[in-house]
Amino acid sequence: MNIWFSYIFLGLSLSAPIGPINAAQLDTGIKKGFLHAWLIGLGAMTADVLYMLMVYMGLVHFLTIPFLKTFLWLFGFFVLVYTGIESLLGVRQISTRSAGSVETPLRSLFSGFLMSLTNPMTILFWLGIYGSVLAETAAKSSPLQLIINSAAIVTGILLWDIFMAVVASSFRSFLSDRLLKGICILSGLSLIGFGGFFGYEAFRMLVQN
Repeated sequence: MNIWFSYIFLGLSLSAPIGPINAAQLDTGIKKGFLHAWLIGLGAMTADVLYMLMVYMGLVHFLTIPFLKTFLWLFGFFVLVYTGIESLLGVRQISTRSAGSVETPLRSLFSGFLMSLTNPMTILFWLGIYGSVLAETAAKSSPLQLIINSAAIVTGILLWDIFMAVVASSFRSFLSDRLLKGICILSGLSLIGFGGFFGYEAFRMLVQN
């Protein structure tokens, strides 16, 4: 049981650092409410699980090929910058009294999935972290234990996603319109900033190759 909770804590720790997903959840929760913010995280978690499966099957190394990494950096650049600009353009519509978004939940889910899927850092992240979990579990335990440990990591990620969605959507009730707009502007700028970093990495790889 202690091992189970330690892997849940690992999942929480992996999700907590500020990144594109957390910024997007914060922005989406303020503008569109709990469901859309949670679906952003759920979509990202789906990409995480996909990469975990790829690490398990040994396929993730194909994604470290320079051409594919450059493509992912570039695609991630466009996704994040577009999302950030869209966020900034929607700031004027924010109000503590405004109704939820008419945007479909599927779009929010796909947005989170695409944001995480096109992040090469996610690939390297899971290759390092989950690769270590695989190596440790394979050496000491059964395949069933590996499934249990993996499920615990995913549970931790899911708990963090729910927490972020609750916090972001609660801001609509407790903060003024001006503060909400300020947070969304910061979130939008951070998404563009992350996109700029992705673009720089893509340019660097193109120059090197």
